[in-house]
Amino acid sequence: MTSMTRRTFGIWAGAAAASLALPTYLRAQDRPRVVVIGGGAGGATAARYISKDSEGAIDVTLIEANPQYTTCFFSNLYLGGFRSFQSITHTYDVLAANYGISVVNGRAEAVDREAKEVVMADGGRVPYDRLVVSPGIDFIWDSVPGYSEEAAQIMPHSWKAGPQTKLLKEKLEAVENGQQIVMVTPPNPYRCPPGPYERASMFAHILKSKGFTDSKIIILDPKEKFSKQGLFQEGWEAHYPGMVEWYGPEIHGGIKGVDPEKGTVETDFDTFKGALVNVIPAQKAGAIAHQAGLVSENGFCPIDAESMRSTMDENIFVLGDAAIAGDMPKSAFSANSQAKVAAMNVRGDLTGSKVFPARYANTCWSLIAPDDGVKVGAQYAPTEEKIASTTSFISQTHEDPALRKATYEESLGWYAGITSDIFGRQG
Repeated sequence: MTSMTRRTFGIWAGAAAASLALPTYLRAQDRPRVVVIGGGAGGATAARYISKDSEGAIDVTLIEANPQYTTCFFSNLYLGGFRSFQSITHTYDVLAANYGISVVNGRAEAVDREAKEVVMADGGRVPYDRLVVSPGIDFIWDSVPGYSEEAAQIMPHSWKAGPQTKLLKEKLEAVENGQQIVMVTPPNPYRCPPGPYERASMFAHILKSKGFTDSKIIILDPKEKFSKQGLFQEGWEAHYPGMVEWYGPEIHGGIKGVDPEKGTVETDFDTFKGALVNVIPAQKAGAIAHQAGLVSENGFCPIDAESMRSTMDENIFVLGDAAIAGDMPKSAFSANSQAKVAAMNVRGDLTGSKVFPARYANTCWSLIAPDDGVKVGAQYAPTEEKIASTTSFISQTHEDPALRKATYEESLGWYAGITSDIFGRQG
């Protein structure tokens, strides 16, 4: 497996092209119109590639509620003190200025599939010939009894980056020696499978760096196993001995509920109290996907493995965390990869350009301690049933420290490359 750098990712992703921006809802009628809902790794990538590779032949509008986008990926490194908040926050300025994309900062309220229009919260309507839906996740708040959107202000989830990320950082910095951190992790499927365990590592790193080795991080997990489990548990024992304890369902017996006022999590085994309680509830596709009727009974959106086209509507494509993408995990790399397949198929639909067989890829890096990075990833191809893994790799236990350092440095190059690929080169 070759290493990923900013340069190699950029070459792999493709070069940039430019055109003029027309920032209005109703734009040139002589071109086919594509509307993209959601400005994250899936949506912004799709908008950029549709505009760039069609060379202005397609009118592209990107609808995103927030003028800036804070990446959930690498937000754990902000918690651990390895990144600034500014470094994980990006704007849409380059997409608007250089790629002919109309960036609409507003909330998409509904999709009128019959009229082929997106209905905005302000009452405006944005017509489309093809629609790309990449809304990320929403939470199933009552999946953890006692938890709610209001409770998240006391027990932050920080699984949507932004204000919640800052709140979790503030609460982490307030933990004192001997106090306990309690994490409630989500059931499958959820955004970023290794993410909760990297976060626990960053919690432990901050406490250790302050000399707070009398504190503990208790992880209460509804799953019997988790991504990179052997690697994380080896790392916790090596770097943070006695500080991180993972309790699966066979130990805690089930999470009965949380009490935000008391700062407790009750299980069949015991009641755990934390100076910081980080609750990550179960997840589903973003609300607009539900309103549009694009979800199945499991709360996520079925797609055609060859194209990322919704099985509910041939004029709509669904990307990223909201999609049922077979063997692919819900990750930024996955969303970025899926966006390029969707963009190619959108161009084929609207301009008659050639559509090549779909290829997908993913890598997820995690930082356990300074210069101790691990990764897991795979290549994927469509089958009749799903997007299926064809080859895979994972870091091994007992690896040489130099290799682990190189893996971490590789992740830094990837972050620089993918954010440039998503948002256009900035700064």
